[in-house]
Amino acid sequence: MAIWLTKDSKVIVQGITGSEGSKHTRRMLAAGTNVVGGTNPRKAGTRVDFDGTELPVFGTVSEAMKETGADVTVIFVPPAFTKAAVIEAIDAEIPLAVVITEGIPVQDSAAFWSYNVARGERTRIIGPNCPGIASPGASNAGIIPADITPAGRIGLVSKSGTLTYQMMFELRDIGFSTAVGIGGDPVIGTTHIDALKAFQDDPDTDAIVMIGEIGGDAEERAAEFIKANVTKPVVGYIAGFTAPPGKTMGHAGAIISGSAGTADAKKTALEAAGVKVGKTPSETARLMREAMS
Repeated sequence: MAIWLTKDSKVIVQGITGSEGSKHTRRMLAAGTNVVGGTNPRKAGTRVDFDGTELPVFGTVSEAMKETGADVTVIFVPPAFTKAAVIEAIDAEIPLAVVITEGIPVQDSAAFWSYNVARGERTRIIGPNCPGIASPGASNAGIIPADITPAGRIGLVSKSGTLTYQMMFELRDIGFSTAVGIGGDPVIGTTHIDALKAFQDDPDTDAIVMIGEIGGDAEERAAEFIKANVTKPVVGYIAGFTAPPGKTMGHAGAIISGSAGTADAKKTALEAAGVKVGKTPSETARLMREAMS
Protein backbone atom coordinates (compact mmCIF):
# COMPACT_ATOMS: atom_id res chain seq x y z
CA MET A 1 0.00 0.00 0.00
CA ALA A 2 1.06 3.61 -0.42
CA ILE A 3 -0.21 7.10 0.35
CA TRP A 4 -1.71 9.37 -2.34
CA LEU A 5 0.07 7.66 -5.26
CA THR A 6 -0.65 3.99 -6.05
CA LYS A 7 -0.29 1.54 -8.92
CA ASP A 8 -3.80 2.51 -10.01
CA SER A 9 -3.04 6.24 -10.26
CA LYS A 10 -3.49 7.70 -13.74
CA VAL A 11 -0.97 10.47 -14.35
CA ILE A 12 -0.91 13.36 -16.78
CA VAL A 13 1.95 15.81 -17.32
CA GLN A 14 1.32 19.53 -17.74
CA GLY A 15 4.10 20.64 -20.04
CA ILE A 16 4.59 17.17 -21.53
CA THR A 17 6.10 18.53 -24.76
CA GLY A 18 8.74 20.71 -23.07
CA SER A 19 12.31 19.58 -22.47
CA GLU A 20 11.89 18.80 -18.76
CA GLY A 21 8.37 17.47 -19.11
CA SER A 22 9.27 15.08 -21.92
CA LYS A 23 12.49 13.92 -20.25
CA HIS A 24 10.80 13.03 -17.00
CA THR A 25 7.72 11.60 -18.68
CA ARG A 26 10.05 9.11 -20.31
CA ARG A 27 11.60 8.31 -16.91
CA MET A 28 8.21 7.92 -15.24
CA LEU A 29 7.04 5.54 -17.97
CA ALA A 30 10.23 3.49 -17.58
CA ALA A 31 9.48 3.26 -13.85
CA GLY A 32 6.07 1.74 -14.55
CA THR A 33 4.00 4.85 -13.87
CA ASN A 34 0.65 4.83 -15.63
CA VAL A 35 1.13 8.07 -17.58
CA VAL A 36 -1.98 8.51 -19.73
CA GLY A 37 -1.32 11.83 -21.45
CA GLY A 38 -0.37 15.44 -21.01
CA THR A 39 -1.34 19.01 -21.75
CA ASN A 40 -0.10 21.83 -23.95
CA PRO A 41 -2.79 24.17 -25.30
CA ARG A 42 -0.74 24.96 -28.40
CA LYS A 43 -0.30 21.28 -29.31
CA ALA A 44 -3.69 19.91 -28.33
CA GLY A 45 -4.80 17.02 -30.52
CA THR A 46 -1.28 15.78 -31.25
CA ARG A 47 0.46 12.73 -29.87
CA VAL A 48 3.97 12.34 -28.46
CA ASP A 49 6.02 9.18 -28.86
CA PHE A 50 8.05 7.96 -25.89
CA ASP A 51 10.10 4.99 -27.07
CA GLY A 52 7.09 3.32 -28.64
CA THR A 53 4.47 4.57 -26.20
CA GLU A 54 2.31 7.23 -27.80
CA LEU A 55 0.58 9.64 -25.44
CA PRO A 56 -2.16 12.13 -26.36
CA VAL A 57 -1.76 15.87 -25.77
CA PHE A 58 -4.82 17.76 -24.55
CA GLY A 59 -5.59 21.45 -24.34
CA THR A 60 -6.63 21.49 -20.67
CA VAL A 61 -6.46 19.40 -17.51
CA SER A 62 -10.24 18.99 -17.43
CA GLU A 63 -10.23 17.65 -20.99
CA ALA A 64 -7.43 15.23 -20.14
CA MET A 65 -9.32 14.01 -17.07
CA LYS A 66 -12.51 13.52 -19.05
CA GLU A 67 -10.78 11.52 -21.79
CA THR A 68 -8.35 9.46 -19.68
CA GLY A 69 -9.71 9.33 -16.13
CA ALA A 70 -6.51 10.95 -14.85
CA ASP A 71 -6.35 11.62 -11.11
CA VAL A 72 -2.77 12.95 -10.82
CA THR A 73 -1.01 15.77 -12.65
CA VAL A 74 2.71 16.49 -12.59
CA ILE A 75 3.49 20.09 -13.48
CA PHE A 76 6.61 20.88 -15.53
CA VAL A 77 6.04 24.42 -16.78
CA PRO A 78 8.25 27.53 -16.48
CA PRO A 79 7.86 29.60 -13.30
CA ALA A 80 6.04 32.44 -15.05
CA PHE A 81 3.23 30.08 -16.10
CA THR A 82 3.05 27.82 -13.08
CA LYS A 83 0.40 29.80 -11.20
CA ALA A 84 -1.98 29.50 -14.14
CA ALA A 85 -1.19 25.80 -14.53
CA VAL A 86 -1.90 25.03 -10.88
CA ILE A 87 -5.13 27.04 -10.90
CA GLU A 88 -6.21 25.13 -14.00
CA ALA A 89 -5.60 21.85 -12.14
CA ILE A 90 -7.53 23.14 -9.11
CA ASP A 91 -10.47 24.23 -11.30
CA ALA A 92 -10.54 20.73 -12.81
CA GLU A 93 -10.61 19.28 -9.26
CA ILE A 94 -7.89 16.75 -10.01
CA PRO A 95 -7.17 14.95 -6.71
CA LEU A 96 -3.37 15.36 -6.75
CA ALA A 97 -1.16 18.03 -8.33
CA VAL A 98 2.61 17.63 -8.04
CA VAL A 99 4.36 20.94 -8.74
CA ILE A 100 7.99 20.29 -9.67
CA THR A 101 8.87 23.80 -10.92
CA GLU A 102 11.33 25.82 -8.86
CA GLY A 103 11.81 29.57 -8.84
CA ILE A 104 8.11 30.37 -8.54
CA PRO A 105 7.50 33.80 -6.97
CA VAL A 106 6.26 33.36 -3.41
CA GLN A 107 3.33 35.65 -4.20
CA ASP A 108 2.24 33.21 -6.93
CA SER A 109 2.53 30.21 -4.61
CA ALA A 110 0.51 32.01 -1.96
CA ALA A 111 -2.11 32.90 -4.57
CA PHE A 112 -2.72 29.36 -5.80
CA TRP A 113 -2.52 27.98 -2.25
CA SER A 114 -5.23 30.37 -1.04
CA TYR A 115 -7.27 29.74 -4.20
CA ASN A 116 -7.20 26.01 -3.45
CA VAL A 117 -8.30 26.61 0.14
CA ALA A 118 -11.17 28.81 -1.04
CA ARG A 119 -12.25 26.07 -3.43
CA GLY A 120 -12.45 23.52 -0.61
CA GLU A 121 -9.02 21.91 -1.09
CA ARG A 122 -10.37 19.27 -3.44
CA THR A 123 -6.87 19.11 -4.93
CA ARG A 124 -3.88 18.06 -2.87
CA ILE A 125 -0.87 20.13 -3.94
CA ILE A 126 2.62 18.73 -3.39
CA GLY A 127 5.35 21.34 -3.84
CA PRO A 128 6.28 23.60 -5.48
CA ASN A 129 10.05 23.25 -5.91
CA CYS A 130 9.95 19.58 -4.98
CA PRO A 131 11.10 16.22 -6.37
CA GLY A 132 7.59 14.77 -6.26
CA ILE A 133 6.24 11.56 -4.79
CA ALA A 134 7.31 7.96 -5.32
CA SER A 135 5.69 4.73 -4.19
CA PRO A 136 8.40 2.18 -5.09
CA GLY A 137 7.16 -0.71 -7.18
CA ALA A 138 3.86 1.06 -7.81
CA SER A 139 4.20 4.55 -9.31
CA ASN A 140 6.50 7.56 -9.53
CA ALA A 141 5.29 11.11 -10.11
CA GLY A 142 8.09 13.63 -10.42
CA ILE A 143 11.87 13.43 -10.64
CA ILE A 144 12.78 10.97 -7.84
CA PRO A 145 14.99 8.24 -9.35
CA ALA A 146 12.98 5.03 -9.49
CA ASP A 147 15.84 2.60 -8.92
CA ILE A 148 17.12 3.75 -5.51
CA THR A 149 15.01 1.49 -3.35
CA PRO A 150 12.41 -1.27 -3.53
CA ALA A 151 9.02 -1.23 -1.84
CA GLY A 152 9.04 -1.55 1.91
CA ARG A 153 7.37 -0.35 5.07
CA ILE A 154 9.05 3.00 5.83
CA GLY A 155 7.33 6.29 5.04
CA LEU A 156 9.49 9.30 4.19
CA VAL A 157 8.59 13.00 4.15
CA SER A 158 11.29 15.53 3.30
CA LYS A 159 11.83 19.19 2.46
CA SER A 160 14.99 18.34 0.51
CA GLY A 161 15.17 16.44 -2.76
CA THR A 162 18.78 15.31 -2.48
CA LEU A 163 18.33 14.25 1.14
CA THR A 164 15.25 12.29 0.06
CA TYR A 165 17.41 10.35 -2.38
CA GLN A 166 20.17 9.80 0.17
CA MET A 167 17.79 8.50 2.84
CA MET A 168 16.14 6.16 0.35
CA PHE A 169 19.59 4.85 -0.58
CA GLU A 170 20.71 4.48 3.04
CA LEU A 171 17.65 2.37 3.85
CA ARG A 172 17.27 0.60 0.51
CA ASP A 173 17.57 -2.86 2.10
CA ILE A 174 14.38 -2.15 4.10
CA GLY A 175 12.46 -0.19 1.49
CA PHE A 176 9.74 2.46 1.46
CA SER A 177 5.98 2.55 1.20
CA THR A 178 6.01 6.11 -0.15
CA ALA A 179 8.56 8.93 -0.26
CA VAL A 180 7.13 12.45 -0.42
CA GLY A 181 9.29 15.47 -1.24
CA ILE A 182 7.27 18.45 -0.03
CA GLY A 183 9.71 21.18 -1.13
CA GLY A 184 11.56 23.89 0.75
CA ASP A 185 9.81 27.07 -0.37
CA PRO A 186 8.19 29.37 2.21
CA VAL A 187 4.70 28.50 0.90
CA ILE A 188 3.98 24.86 0.05
CA GLY A 189 0.84 22.80 -0.40
CA THR A 190 1.44 19.58 1.53
CA THR A 191 3.20 19.81 4.90
CA HIS A 192 5.07 17.45 7.17
CA ILE A 193 1.89 17.15 9.23
CA ASP A 194 -0.20 16.10 6.22
CA ALA A 195 2.27 13.32 5.40
CA LEU A 196 2.66 12.24 9.02
CA LYS A 197 -1.12 11.86 9.34
CA ALA A 198 -1.31 9.84 6.11
CA PHE A 199 1.53 7.54 7.17
CA GLN A 200 0.00 7.10 10.61
CA ASP A 201 -3.25 6.00 8.96
CA ASP A 202 -1.54 3.70 6.42
CA PRO A 203 -1.56 0.09 7.69
CA ASP A 204 1.43 -0.81 5.52
CA THR A 205 3.73 1.90 6.88
CA ASP A 206 5.48 0.78 10.08
CA ALA A 207 7.80 3.74 10.75
CA ILE A 208 8.40 7.25 9.47
CA VAL A 209 11.48 9.29 8.55
CA MET A 210 10.99 13.05 8.65
CA ILE A 211 13.61 15.34 7.07
CA GLY A 212 13.43 19.06 7.81
CA GLU A 213 15.75 21.99 7.60
CA ILE A 214 16.45 25.35 9.19
CA GLY A 215 13.98 28.19 8.81
CA GLY A 216 10.36 28.64 9.81
CA ASP A 217 8.52 26.59 12.42
CA ALA A 218 7.12 23.70 10.36
CA GLU A 219 9.18 21.11 12.23
CA GLU A 220 8.13 22.46 15.63
CA ARG A 221 4.48 22.24 14.58
CA ALA A 222 5.10 18.73 13.28
CA ALA A 223 6.60 17.82 16.66
CA GLU A 224 3.41 18.93 18.40
CA PHE A 225 1.35 16.82 15.98
CA ILE A 226 3.56 13.78 16.51
CA LYS A 227 3.27 14.05 20.28
CA ALA A 228 -0.52 14.19 20.11
CA ASN A 229 -1.33 11.90 17.18
CA VAL A 230 1.46 9.60 15.97
CA THR A 231 2.03 6.22 17.59
CA LYS A 232 4.45 4.80 15.01
CA PRO A 233 8.21 5.27 15.47
CA VAL A 234 9.47 8.53 13.93
CA VAL A 235 13.11 9.44 13.34
CA GLY A 236 14.24 12.80 12.07
CA TYR A 237 17.04 14.79 10.52
CA ILE A 238 17.36 18.57 10.35
CA ALA A 239 19.62 19.99 7.65
CA GLY A 240 21.59 23.09 8.57
CA PHE A 241 23.21 22.52 11.98
CA THR A 242 26.23 24.55 10.88
CA ALA A 243 24.32 27.29 9.04
CA PRO A 244 25.13 30.85 10.18
CA PRO A 245 22.19 33.03 11.32
CA GLY A 246 20.62 35.28 8.71
CA LYS A 247 21.78 33.26 5.70
CA THR A 248 19.50 31.64 3.15
CA MET A 249 20.75 28.10 2.70
CA GLY A 250 19.66 26.47 -0.57
CA HIS A 251 15.89 26.70 -0.23
CA ALA A 252 14.03 29.96 -0.12
CA GLY A 253 12.43 28.98 3.17
CA ALA A 254 15.67 27.94 4.85
CA ILE A 255 16.56 31.16 6.61
CA ILE A 256 16.97 31.62 10.35
CA SER A 257 16.59 34.79 12.37
CA GLY A 258 18.05 35.00 15.87
CA SER A 259 17.19 31.83 17.74
CA ALA A 260 14.06 31.11 15.68
CA GLY A 261 14.21 28.39 13.08
CA THR A 262 17.57 26.94 14.10
CA ALA A 263 18.39 23.27 13.73
CA ASP A 264 19.00 22.96 17.47
CA ALA A 265 15.58 24.42 18.28
CA LYS A 266 13.89 22.00 15.90
CA LYS A 267 15.91 19.05 17.24
CA THR A 268 14.89 19.95 20.80
CA ALA A 269 11.20 20.16 19.85
CA LEU A 270 11.25 16.84 18.03
CA GLU A 271 13.09 15.02 20.78
CA ALA A 272 10.58 16.36 23.32
CA ALA A 273 7.92 14.63 21.20
CA GLY A 274 9.77 11.32 21.34
CA VAL A 275 11.44 11.60 17.92
CA LYS A 276 15.03 10.40 17.70
CA VAL A 277 17.02 12.93 15.67
CA GLY A 278 20.27 12.14 13.89
CA LYS A 279 23.05 14.68 13.38
CA THR A 280 23.80 13.20 9.93
CA PRO A 281 21.71 11.31 7.35
CA SER A 282 23.71 8.14 8.07
CA GLU A 283 23.08 8.43 11.80
CA THR A 284 19.39 8.98 11.07
CA ALA A 285 19.32 5.81 8.98
CA ARG A 286 20.94 3.93 11.85
CA LEU A 287 18.28 5.21 14.23
CA MET A 288 15.60 3.99 11.83
CA ARG A 289 17.19 0.53 11.69
CA GLU A 290 17.06 0.42 15.47
CA ALA A 291 13.42 1.51 15.45
CA MET A 292 12.49 -1.12 12.86
CA SER A 293 14.22 -3.87 14.82
